Amino acid sequence: MYTITNFTTNDDIRILGSMGPFTIVQYERDFSVAPGQAQFAWYCDAMNIRRRQVVCDLTKGAVVVQPGAMQWMAGDVHGTSGLKGVGDFLGKTLRSKMTGDSAVKPEYQGTGTLVLEPTYSYLAIMDVSSWNGGVVLDDGMFVAAQAGLRQEVTMRRSLSSAALGNEGLFSLCLKGNGAAVVKVPCPQEELVQIDLDNDVLRIDGSMAVAWSGSLQFTVEKATSSLMGSALSGEGLVNVYRGTGKVLLCPFQQEPNNTDVPAQKAGSER
Repeated sequence: MYTITNFTTNDDIRILGSMGPFTIVQYERDFSVAPGQAQFAWYCDAMNIRRRQVVCDLTKGAVVVQPGAMQWMAGDVHGTSGLKGVGDFLGKTLRSKMTGDSAVKPEYQGTGTLVLEPTYSYLAIMDVSSWNGGVVLDDGMFVAAQAGLRQEVTMRRSLSSAALGNEGLFSLCLKGNGAAVVKVPCPQEELVQIDLDNDVLRIDGSMAVAWSGSLQFTVEKATSSLMGSALSGEGLVNVYRGTGKVLLCPFQQEPNNTDVPAQKAGSER
């Protein structure tokens, strides 16, 4: 029997969302500031940069997380490699080479609580069953998922979509019924969702962070002719066709370091 106090009930904690075994919490203020980190902490506060954590209630289901993501766990928690034999290991290694994702993700089950490392990245919870044909994730988005979800490799339908669309040839696709936590480039409430019913979406740039596995992704000219593209000032655009949905960031994604776990201010590196 264990009791956790002064954590999610702390008045400094804001709960951003919950689904399945996952709860995302945000620290509204950072009181753990050493003098040498005061300037950094002040600017973070002024720019609304906050630390966030994922809390997993394993009584609601087993979870799979990125390697090294665990910070602490309480109660009856059992961690395994998640591998089901040599064949499973070889398959996951091949998938890792294709998608750039981790080959082996630890699986945690039991009746306790698992808390992941804090991060400055924005986090969002997805209901995978609400995506038509599964959800295809942009590189580096995966944080955690319910263990019952299938992790598969999806290949672009054409080489042009990979070479010209600034996308990899392979992507991670989650399928099944359950919840997943992903990293996104902006707060979840700012993400734009486009639902397509046998229609088309054209995007100038890598603004899509996730899309339904049922959609066909290609790269095409912005207009029907090269002359029209030259006159309009637009070149190639990413095109999504079919029935499903696309999750968009409202601005062009830029490289950043928010995937680095947020350490306590003043801690040794």
